[in-house]
Amino acid sequence: MLDINFMRAHRQRVEDAIRNKGYADEIDLNHILELDDQRRELSGQADTLRQERNQIAAQMKNGRPEPALIERGKALKQELSALESQLTAVEGDYIQQLKAVPNVYEDDVPVGLSEDDNEVAEIVGELPKFDFEPKNHYEIGLQRDWIDKERAAKVTGARFAYIKGDLVKLQMAIVNFVMNSLSNEDIIKEIIAKNHLDGLSSKPFMPVLPPLMLRTEMYDAMDRLEPREDRYKIDGEELWLQGSAEHVLGSMHANEIFDEAQLPVRYLGYATSFRQEAGTYGKDMEGIIRMHQFDKLEMESFTTKETSRQEHELFVAIQRWMVEQLVLPYRVIRKCTYDIGKPDARGIDIEVWLPGQNKYRETHTADYMTDYQSRRLNTRVRRDTGELELVHTNDATAFALGRIMIAIIENYQKADGTIRIPEVLRKYLDGKETL
Repeated sequence: MLDINFMRAHRQRVEDAIRNKGYADEIDLNHILELDDQRRELSGQADTLRQERNQIAAQMKNGRPEPALIERGKALKQELSALESQLTAVEGDYIQQLKAVPNVYEDDVPVGLSEDDNEVAEIVGELPKFDFEPKNHYEIGLQRDWIDKERAAKVTGARFAYIKGDLVKLQMAIVNFVMNSLSNEDIIKEIIAKNHLDGLSSKPFMPVLPPLMLRTEMYDAMDRLEPREDRYKIDGEELWLQGSAEHVLGSMHANEIFDEAQLPVRYLGYATSFRQEAGTYGKDMEGIIRMHQFDKLEMESFTTKETSRQEHELFVAIQRWMVEQLVLPYRVIRKCTYDIGKPDARGIDIEVWLPGQNKYRETHTADYMTDYQSRRLNTRVRRDTGELELVHTNDATAFALGRIMIAIIENYQKADGTIRIPEVLRKYLDGKETL
């Protein structure tokens, strides 16, 4: 969430964020500032009463207290109890309202109130040419017995699938490629140099297999719990299935303090994720694009405030490098204010061309949060000067494995239904050139 003092000092920026992210009907900034004034006033009054109560308690220790002192002590107890109840109610309302305020956005984020206002920043690569009518991934998956949604529906329900045979091997090859690449400092250095991110640390990513569930408190602190209808809750417990690995990576250092020398801390999480895909009934029902269960590799980092924007740019550069290693045509999307999301200060998408659908589809997203998440998580850094500050956080897709396999299947398909394997993945598949 935002700092209340920042909101007072930069009121116009906050009001712009509320309006341009689509929260104008839900948030009254004047009311939040009034609640802050009330809680400060009530807190000051409570402190004054406590001070007087302590003074009376000290006097009562010296012999027999005067009856008037006893009566004043009783009255103070009642006054303080009533005041504290009032303060608790005001603070509860204040925190709830404060948590609803979205993060302010960076100056280069396009202003818009729908996905249609996103901007295409760059188009990279040539679209593949076929001497046959290209199929979509699901047609090929059925033909090759790689995808079985019919039996999954029998066992689990709609929007689940059995992934089988060579498609499983392809997924494992992609995982190995990403894990080996992003844990290699030389590759991180190469990407930093190519993108002129001078001075940024080349520290590699630490691979992590995170828990697949998290507590309500942590999910809420990450500001990723909403919309709740899109999440899966464990019945009878305050536990949720995570919707992406960054939900459990970003919260793992809650209430901790890093030393400045430790930063950046970079994680690469591999997790099976779960989303109900509420509101998408009838969309993308063919194939494995919009599933309730899917596997993802996700990047997460903790940095100082001075390096966090460059860290975001590094994450986007890594995404582009990986897509280019697979030689897939793609475009870079600057997401508008409406589409970047409540906690984000900036958001970039990568969309890869899918010949079977004759359009670009999102495969990657990169989210820059500044200190918006860490304020609620209470994740801080002790600077070399000894000062304590909130860390800044970034997260980004390394590969959503289902979607990137779709891109490989459709872009590398041959007329006979076989799939050429991108050269960079062949060493992870015993040198095979086709699936």
